[in-house]
Formats: sequence, structure tokens, C-alpha cells
Amino acid sequence: MRQIIAMGGGGFSMEPENPLLDLYILGQSEKRKPKVCFLPTASGDADNYVERFYSAFQSNECTPSHLSLFRPPTRDLEAYIMDKDIIYVGGGSTKNLLVLWKEWGLDRILRNAWQNGIILAGVSAGSICWFEEGVTDSYGDGMEPLKCLGFLKGSNCPHYDGEAERRPAYEQFVRSGQIAGGYAADDGAALHFIDEELVRAVSSRPHAKAYEITLENGKVTEKVMNTTYLG
Repeated sequence: MRQIIAMGGGGFSMEPENPLLDLYILGQSEKRKPKVCFLPTASGDADNYVERFYSAFQSNECTPSHLSLFRPPTRDLEAYIMDKDIIYVGGGSTKNLLVLWKEWGLDRILRNAWQNGIILAGVSAGSICWFEEGVTDSYGDGMEPLKCLGFLKGSNCPHYDGEAERRPAYEQFVRSGQIAGGYAADDGAALHFIDEELVRAVSSRPHAKAYEITLENGKVTEKVMNTTYLG
């Protein structure tokens, strides 16, 4: 199966006392103790972010590691990635993430990993990156549309309820045709795709939701999806 789990917000970096989404990601692997590799590229490989990843995942049934492009653990990045069961991408600047991944060939390597059954997951920038397009604050003040990897069709907007400017910006971009319709997720909500089809939405918070955003006859329609609370 080709799996992608895209979180609007949450996980160890936003909810250190609430592991529900991270445990859900681990639970999708068929391995008893999956190898989980954290990609903190969007944060500039921030040391504190990497430390928080290890602090959260070392207490779970998994083997954690991380890949820094500023301090690569090996020259053979493809072998390093293909040895893992789950790739977990952190938040930060989606634009810088995409530029660095392309320069290092990680865009191609990650597509190969996905096609070979390695689970791709991520939060915020680590959610946007898998879609054709996304809504990002990578340029500084305000929101902008951004072309992404295109593993999944359509567009994506994280932090739908967590940042006041996200929802109106996304609707404006879809209405104007700057980006296609797609999916949004509140903080604490995640979209689970298998073979490019959305199979379920889950959440770590009782009221967090996922949404399908479409443009019909010039009007943006927001459909609240059935979202399963994991608690």
C-alpha cells in the first residue's frame, strides 16, 4: 500500500502530552517495531526539534532516527531512506523544504519510498508537501499558494482552525482559481490516504475536523468530513 498521513497540526511538536496522532501513525505499519525517520528540513534541521522527536518516540515501540541535510549521516541518502518503515516530516518553511529536497534528490527518493510501501507522514509543512498545491506562510507575512510534490491530487491547508488567516486565504485561492480544491485539517486532525484515496480522517482532539473544499459554479463549498476521535 502507498500510504500518506497528513496532519493539520498536532503530534509531538504541538501536543507533547497527547500522543494519539503519533501512535496512530506507528500503528499503520505492519512491523512490530517500525523504523521511524524524522525529516526536520523545514525547520532548518533545528536541534531542539530533533531532540523533541527523540524524546517523544524513544518511549514508543519503534526505532527512531533522523535525517539532517545540514549534517548528513551518509552519502547514500536513498539507501538510508529505503531502510525505514515510516518517514515523519516536521513543520516549518514548506518552500525551503521543497527547494532543499529537490537539490538533494529527496523528492525522487521519497516518491520511490512511497511507491514501495514506506509510510509518509507529516505535520504542517510535512502535510502540505505531499499535495499538488498548498497554502503556506513561507514567504513571510500573509498566506501564499505554493506548488508542491504532487504525490496526492489537489491542494492542502493545515492549521485550519488554529490560525485565523488560513481558512479565508484558502477559500480565496480556490475561488480565484489560483489553486485547485482539496482538503483542509484543523490542528489535531489528520487525513489518511491509501493509494491516493482518502480512506479516513482521525483526530487527537474531540472537536478537531477535516474538510473537503470544492469549487462549484464559482462558489467555494466546505464539506465537514466524518472525523474519528482517537481518544
